[in-house]
Amino acid sequence: MAEEETTEEKEEGTGKKSNMLMIIIIAVLVLIIVIGAIVAVVLMGDDEEQAMSNNQPATQQVATPQKRRANTAPQDSRPLSEIGILYPLDSFTVNLKSDSGRRYLKTTLSLELSDEALSVELDAKSPVIRDRIIRILTSKTLEEISSKKGKQKVSDQIQDTLNSMISDGRIQGIYFTEFVIQ
Repeated sequence: MAEEETTEEKEEGTGKKSNMLMIIIIAVLVLIIVIGAIVAVVLMGDDEEQAMSNNQPATQQVATPQKRRANTAPQDSRPLSEIGILYPLDSFTVNLKSDSGRRYLKTTLSLELSDEALSVELDAKSPVIRDRIIRILTSKTLEEISSKKGKQKVSDQIQDTLNSMISDGRIQGIYFTEFVIQ
């Protein structure tokens, strides 16, 4: 009988230890999940503030072209009936600037032209236009183009660059018809 009691006590002690071990394992797993969720929210939250804080000088460089365009309405606020002639460009697939070099952007653009005659000049300068756009896009990081403000800055930079190259009119807007980051 004494032997039965010690065997039962050992089984109860082992049972209590395994229950305690399961509780500890579950608590650790829950803690890991909570910490992972918090890290994900912090890293994915408010990309605009990160892009702004990382690019102080870039903000100063872009301020001048925006002042020049202050008299025109922003692209987003114009009704569709006021949008001019659109000149579609072929797709661009470029590597984004990064340490690992594993991010890429696939985008398609349409240019809003001030005059239909400008499309002839754009056809003639098509390789140069594609080169300039590719250079601009490859100089950007994921953080710079992932926010709405970042896309607007890229659009403004492309518009300013292309307008400095053309003589038969001007590009009034840049529209992204496809924008995929991987």
